[in-house]
Amino acid sequence: MLQNYFPILLFILVGLLVGVLPLLLGKLLSPNRPDPEKLSSYECGFSAFEDARMRFDVRYYLVAILFILFDLEVAFMIPWAVTLKDELGLFGLGAMAVFLGILTIGFVYEWKKGALKWS
Repeated sequence: MLQNYFPILLFILVGLLVGVLPLLLGKLLSPNRPDPEKLSSYECGFSAFEDARMRFDVRYYLVAILFILFDLEVAFMIPWAVTLKDELGLFGLGAMAVFLGILTIGFVYEWKKGALKWS
């Protein structure tokens, strides 16, 4: 009975080795000689002026969620239309028109509520 689970155990062990072994080898074999130049801030040329754990405005998250929502809708519509174009015909066109209408109503609602205004 346990021999049936051996391939699964082997798969887990190999996966852990592939994930952990390069990290350990890099930590053990790489030189570690930090100096002030290496430890200085490099992203924009000056030191950070606030804590990295500061709170973001909720509008940032709202705009990000709305972008992901509309982006995913388009990303799923194109394969749906290409795959099912011959099978759905006029019914599929009507269903997608209703879906896009509901999506547009939601977008206009968000726009009128001021969710897309940044300042």
